[in-house]
Amino acid sequence: MLQEDTIVALATAPGIGAIAIIRLSGPDALEIVSKKFKPNGKKNLRSQKSHTLHLGHIIENSNVLDKVLVSIFKGPHSYTGENVVEISCHGSPYIQQQMIQLFLRNGCRMATPGEFTLRAFLNGKMDLSQAEAVADLIASDSKASHQIAVQQMRGGFSNEIQNLREELMNFASLIELELDFSQEDVEFADRRQFNRLLNKITDVLERLIDSFALGNVIKNGIPVAIVGEPNVGKSTLLNVLLNEERAIVSEIAGTTRDTVEDQISIEGINFRFIDTAGIRETKDSIEKIGIERSFEKIEQAALVLYLVDAKNFAKKEIEALQEKYPEKKIVIVVNKIDESSESKLESLKNDISNIIFISAKNGEGIPNLKGLLLKMTNAGELGKNNTIITNNRHYDSLLKALEAIQKVKEAMWEGLASDLMAIDIREALFHLGEITGNVTTDDLLGNIFSNFCIGK
Repeated sequence: MLQEDTIVALATAPGIGAIAIIRLSGPDALEIVSKKFKPNGKKNLRSQKSHTLHLGHIIENSNVLDKVLVSIFKGPHSYTGENVVEISCHGSPYIQQQMIQLFLRNGCRMATPGEFTLRAFLNGKMDLSQAEAVADLIASDSKASHQIAVQQMRGGFSNEIQNLREELMNFASLIELELDFSQEDVEFADRRQFNRLLNKITDVLERLIDSFALGNVIKNGIPVAIVGEPNVGKSTLLNVLLNEERAIVSEIAGTTRDTVEDQISIEGINFRFIDTAGIRETKDSIEKIGIERSFEKIEQAALVLYLVDAKNFAKKEIEALQEKYPEKKIVIVVNKIDESSESKLESLKNDISNIIFISAKNGEGIPNLKGLLLKMTNAGELGKNNTIITNNRHYDSLLKALEAIQKVKEAMWEGLASDLMAIDIREALFHLGEITGNVTTDDLLGNIFSNFCIGK
């Protein structure tokens, strides 16, 4: 799959800007640019050192196209492992188009989505999981998603997988060797040591698989449904969390008839809050639709804030919700504490678990609520610098690898022949190799890199 042609693309966002960067990569990148670049002074661009900058003009048919800054990165010490030239020009869309068309007429072809990073992978500059982290880093919109992408791009996840794969491969070699001496009934692989390795691999894979629940919501934003009966302060809570008048607040019951959503970042993690219609019995057909959507949002949410009025609510309504959604993380938020007695609040605290007290009207208790949300999403794992999985493809490969390892352990326990174990060991190695790119197909690479932006 290694390409020997030279590609070109706009590496910065399209549109008007202060500067734009045109990127070329391939064996003839330096040669093609040098023919159209007139540097200040009498430099020969081809003879300049790698990782240097050169000021000059791009010229076509004696006409100056733009004054530019040319960056040289000679292979293999470049992003793609090939000769790379980046031209910083003024950010006029006209200049960008003319510049790219000039190089297309002089030996380049247009890069496909993600082709620069694909070449970096094919040239051994990064493994497949690191390449995917590049796309995640570009798409990151919060401190947490940025942190995870950077950690993966630096090789934390791939190193962990690669080390496990190498250890397993060493034992696989011994198991395969036993097959060559099957008539002698000898064992080259120490079964106790092999069992310890299988347990270690199982622990690591289970930890990584479990981390996907956190990683997935961090990557996509954590959906939090704000539900409760009418007039308990749901819209007021949404507004105070967002610090803006996003939802209409009224004393009239049933004001919110559809869901209102918006997103904020709490200590680097994106939360998507959903204000829902008040849950009650009603004959209003439109309000009924809104209430139905409230239950739909509860199903979809990772967390549920069930708001109640401190002055007037029944414990049975809380128990009914918890019984209906036993698997959901539900926080009981007692609102309007400024209108209730301390003795009543204290009795509620002792009587109901997972409860927090606030006054959405004056902001009391909101910092505590935000802290509880972070705690319930297990966001503390980010601070431990543990590997967190955010990629569906990785998650699927880890599940399949774990399934194969479990079969190997069962074969060990039942004392089955080495040839049967060898099949499942190969299966585990295959799925671990899929993650880092030791095992790839053209279709897989095409699917991954087609989701990249052109120019990266």
